[in-house]
Amino acid sequence: WGLGHPIRGRAKSRSLSAAPALASTREFRRTRSLHGPCPVTTFGPKACVLQNPQTIMHIQDPASQRLTWNKSPKSVLVIKKIRDASLLQPFKELCVYLMEENNMIVYVEKKVLEDPAIVSDDRFGPVKRKFCTFREDYDDISNQIHLIICLGGDGTLLYASSLFQGSVPPVMAFHLGSLGFLTPFNFENFQSQVTQVIQGNAAVVLRSRLKVRVVKELQGKKVAVPNGISENGVLAAALDAEVGKQVMQYQVLNEVVIDRGPSSYLSNVDVYLDGHLITTVQGDGVIVSTPTGSTAYAAAAGASMIHPNVPAIMITPICPHSLSFRPIVVPAGVELKIMLSPEARNTVWVSFDGRKRQEVRHGDSVSITTSCYPLPSICVRDPVSDWFESLAQCLHWNVRKKQAHFAEDEEDAHEEDGAGNQACGPAVCTRDRRT
Repeated sequence: WGLGHPIRGRAKSRSLSAAPALASTREFRRTRSLHGPCPVTTFGPKACVLQNPQTIMHIQDPASQRLTWNKSPKSVLVIKKIRDASLLQPFKELCVYLMEENNMIVYVEKKVLEDPAIVSDDRFGPVKRKFCTFREDYDDISNQIHLIICLGGDGTLLYASSLFQGSVPPVMAFHLGSLGFLTPFNFENFQSQVTQVIQGNAAVVLRSRLKVRVVKELQGKKVAVPNGISENGVLAAALDAEVGKQVMQYQVLNEVVIDRGPSSYLSNVDVYLDGHLITTVQGDGVIVSTPTGSTAYAAAAGASMIHPNVPAIMITPICPHSLSFRPIVVPAGVELKIMLSPEARNTVWVSFDGRKRQEVRHGDSVSITTSCYPLPSICVRDPVSDWFESLAQCLHWNVRKKQAHFAEDEEDAHEEDGAGNQACGPAVCTRDRRT
């Protein structure tokens, strides 16, 4: 991004028009990219990195991540925050615009149309009959959606992520909820913003997700589990006939939280990294988060905040029983495995983005690694300025009362005092700092 854009600068109107035009931003659009962990593969005349394409991660320059379409999008999934009457009017306006102005097929969740305010609206009836509806955990729409538009807070984006266990369509999120850290768009001028996105004129940030595999020992008598579509249209539960274990898989955008649940005892879990035991967590639990999730529960637990373009996984203890247990960042792509310690007094509970909460017993395991299916979130301006604007606007990052400056006569007095007392320079410096 250009030198004229301040890091903390914020425009009054958050729109795509604030982004530089494609035709006049040669200095903005960069084509160079990096290969992690380092673009240099030779070190001196004799040493080099072993060439193994499977271990090299391609990292694109954030400034060059622009949205494009192979074909014009024809279907859009609209996700509305439920139990919020204030969103009914924006929801209706958006759906009418998508159908009548852009001739798009609109998918909505069936329970959204069961809202009494929508059922009783006769003027919205003709539009409502054109909707394609689905039910969570029953219908698989992953191959039918070209674009996702969210109306609400950050929870709507997390919900959209949970619906797609594979490749995720681009997501455009409007801030109509509480916090809105992940929802950068304002709804006032939604027509022009949606039009620019449909035309492919927008920046995009690829938010990495976690692929989580939960393996559970079957309790009691072994029974067969029928094959079929279950959670979010994927095979979420399967039975391994050889070892008798139940396997569940999830795609997580924010974090995996393992906590002690209702027990009054400390949780006691072992954390393995690529098969090696790295530590035992004793405390209220542990958070394994993506860079996107680093500004959520992990930040409240004392972790650092990581930009979404950084390929990493963060491990954050929750109230650890050790003052030296600090949050750590590990490379993306490693495999973490969390199990109950043999000497643990009680079981623990695990949740995925605050949902699908379940108990983890002795013999069960939770394996976590970076998913190859990120969530492409559309930006108002670009991935860097959007993130810092959210830090300042939503989390009030580094907001403080400014220090008062010296008056001109006070500055002159200090300069004269400093010139006449050069022998005691350190004492003068100390006094000035206190002043």
